[in-house]
Amino acid sequence: MIRVVLVDDQPLIRSGFRALLDLEDDIEVVAEAADGEEGLVLLKEHLPEVALIDIQMPVMDGIEATRRIAADPALTGVHVVMLTNYGMDEYIFEALRAGAAGFLVKDIVPEDLLHAVRVAARGDALLAPSITRKLIHRYVTQPLPTAGAALGELTSREREAVALAAQGLSNDQIADHMVISPMTAKTHINRAMSKLHTRDRAQLVVLAYESGLVAPRNRGQPGSGA
Repeated sequence: MIRVVLVDDQPLIRSGFRALLDLEDDIEVVAEAADGEEGLVLLKEHLPEVALIDIQMPVMDGIEATRRIAADPALTGVHVVMLTNYGMDEYIFEALRAGAAGFLVKDIVPEDLLHAVRVAARGDALLAPSITRKLIHRYVTQPLPTAGAALGELTSREREAVALAAQGLSNDQIADHMVISPMTAKTHINRAMSKLHTRDRAQLVVLAYESGLVAPRNRGQPGSGA
């Protein structure tokens, strides 16, 4: 059972999401909160797999709440998905840096919401290729030297897997591209996350672009920066 905590200051949003999620046999909303501070208390109490958190809220906003979740060893198993009213909210990139696994626009269709919760619960990033391109084009203009140096810890195959993940490919798709098993692809990604000290695939994607491993203008050649 995937347990979810909803954190949003709009009761209508919470009730709508809850009604939809609770219809599923494998998903259960265990708690709701109206701000980040209250949400942190409930997360520590329930330890859900997924937290759907609004970016802009009173008392404590979603980004600060996410930072605290990422910094709390007791909440390591909580995967944060940020909620926004806009497809290109100015805080999205900051949310990913803070430790969010991805983000959803609040007018998302029901099927995509359910899929997103399941994907987040598995520990995968919620970054569709089109959204990734928008984020990187808007926020990442120059590779960061420190990020590039960090990639030196990776093997060539790990770098290739990270580059493919940065394009939005799933483990199965990475496996097909690299002609390896899905389990080996997952191992490459997990080892890269461990070596680069990233919380999840979303942060791994951010680092891949920041380092120059994948360039927005050269997306057709993953790993070209190797």
